[in-house]
Amino acid sequence: MSADRTFRRKNRPVRAREEDDMRPVAPLERPKDRVPQDAAPPAALESGEARDKPRTFRRKNPPRRTPEAQRPAGPPEARPDPADKEPDVPRKTLTEPPVRLEPEMRQDAPTDAAPEETPPPMAEAQEPAALMRADEPKDGPATAPAMAPPAERTATPVTPSLSESAADQDANWRALDTFRVDERLLDRNRIITASRYDPAHSSFDVLRTRLLQALAERGWTRIAITSPTQGCGKTFTAANLAISLARQENCRTILFDTDLRNPSLSKVFGLSGMGPIGNLLRGASGPEDHLLRLGPNAIHASQNLAIAFNDAPETYASELLQDPRTGRALNHVQERYRPDVMLFDMPPALYGDDVIAMRPHIDAVILVVGGGLTSEREIREVEARLGTETPLLGVVLNRAEGSTARKYTY
Repeated sequence: MSADRTFRRKNRPVRAREEDDMRPVAPLERPKDRVPQDAAPPAALESGEARDKPRTFRRKNPPRRTPEAQRPAGPPEARPDPADKEPDVPRKTLTEPPVRLEPEMRQDAPTDAAPEETPPPMAEAQEPAALMRADEPKDGPATAPAMAPPAERTATPVTPSLSESAADQDANWRALDTFRVDERLLDRNRIITASRYDPAHSSFDVLRTRLLQALAERGWTRIAITSPTQGCGKTFTAANLAISLARQENCRTILFDTDLRNPSLSKVFGLSGMGPIGNLLRGASGPEDHLLRLGPNAIHASQNLAIAFNDAPETYASELLQDPRTGRALNHVQERYRPDVMLFDMPPALYGDDVIAMRPHIDAVILVVGGGLTSEREIREVEARLGTETPLLGVVLNRAEGSTARKYTY
């Protein structure tokens, strides 16, 4: 190994010394004495512009400047002093009291300025005046307002006279199709008022007379016949009462089979293919297409009985009875034929809400109870369902035991 090289560390060669290798090295600067490369020179740091610049742009989330701070800065002597500035006309107006009452201003104003402040009359204010002038006995355009025609219609309604209306109703009644009855079939179906062989037919005659008297006293027409439960004989009572009413020459009766869930009047009278009564109640067919009048018969009953049969059960019976079209259909039947009695054979009152739904269309109810079938609690429950708005005209006891009715002659 040559003598001119020196090794300071093991296994690490060192470059040959030169003349300037042994010159002293300046001490390292402390961190606080170091100046970043992008910093301004010391001369610039002394000025206010360079001192404000890093503070403004290098701070995080600088505070919002107020409107006063956003205004351009200027020398203090250049800013206007609000106290030295004279208020202009708008500022003088703002110094007045903020609350101004219009009545006080009108009182202080001279009398000649009052007409200017009064607004012109509106068109809405002129209409009541025109209506009031219509009643005054003056001639001219003001006495003939637009409301005059309705007043004339109210005073003189356009309706036919009573004689013409009664004649048209009689003609409509006679124009109804008729149906024939079989006396033997009626006897088998327990319509005892047809042949009158059973002495119990007199009970229906008494019921008929009392019913007509009650209707005449109260001015009623529509009577619903129902029972608390099934098997009490409501359809039996409705059919026998209708035949008994048909023997009254001056009484026009219409019987409706409104037991929409289980219609049975067409079977009692031995008829079929009569069509659903729902078409009549919905207004799909007229009453002249659905009602059938009792024709010539051997039971000595008049032709003042018409029946609205039904041979198709209704799925939504109570909804149909509550439909406004049902009320309109019944009113149309009453206006077209002027019946004295309208009987409705209803379903049992405790088996659904059909009777409750029918309440707006009827005047009273006849309740038929079965001897040995109906309890006192069921009768009270029916009365509670009917309420006080629908009166209970009477209770008919069917299937009574120990009847004292006997056939007799004078």
